[in-house]
Amino acid sequence: MSVFARDHARIYFEDHGSGEPIIAVHGLIENTTYWKYIAEDITKKYRFIPMDMRGHGRTIVDGEPFGFDVETIGDDIEALADHLGIGRFHLLTHSTGGFAGARYAMRNSGRLASLILTDTGSSTSVLPGDPESIRIIHDKFARSFEKYDWEQMIAGVRVIPGPFFRGIMESPRSEDLLQSAYEMIRLSDRATVAEFVRRFYNDPDPRVEGLRATRCPVLIIYGEKDDLFIESSKLMAKEIPGARLIEYSGAGHMTALEEPRRLAQDIIEFAGLHKV
Repeated sequence: MSVFARDHARIYFEDHGSGEPIIAVHGLIENTTYWKYIAEDITKKYRFIPMDMRGHGRTIVDGEPFGFDVETIGDDIEALADHLGIGRFHLLTHSTGGFAGARYAMRNSGRLASLILTDTGSSTSVLPGDPESIRIIHDKFARSFEKYDWEQMIAGVRVIPGPFFRGIMESPRSEDLLQSAYEMIRLSDRATVAEFVRRFYNDPDPRVEGLRATRCPVLIIYGEKDDLFIESSKLMAKEIPGARLIEYSGAGHMTALEEPRRLAQDIIEFAGLHKV
């Protein structure tokens, strides 16, 4: 088990393969397990280093400040690279991890050989509105993690998939994919996830000027059925200079589970064009 200490956090990461480094950061309720099905292909050519964000998986935060905010998580990514003695690196992100990755690139894209943003955006709230309205909605969302256990949540998405599980439930492999999702999400503490939700998702501003100032090569991937992140993906592709945009036909939000071979190949090809 590999961890490094930063402030009040003991951040869990994995380190596989050799070659140019790819650091990977997952989305909400996920962890390093999210990348399980692409890791074998990636590590044939690259050093693959997925990490668990604060509030997720095996990463532990003891006391305030929790650092459940986009800037701190971006700094955690950089701190992991520093801890491993890595200079420039490729950054692979998904969903909430992509919020942090996009914001990090706005202020330090020179550290990145490339940035791959999957099913994500550059704001930290997909909901528009004033701060209090956003807070109330996310507090309600947070309470769902406190009320229902992971098995109940998986049972719930069978009935109402919502935007995050639509692609999985419409897949002919839905039961296998749901089992993979369950094995992943059960590693996180629900109360901690709830606290993360309350603190993290608060800024609906996509920071267009920051997108325009991003200077590293960027690949943006989204699933055709990922209703929450289609427009944000297109916005980032429009505003980030030279960004490449790919839509995965038939896929939803969790592309690393739903389309692992295709995603791995696209990552390998894009990183190969932009050497560290």
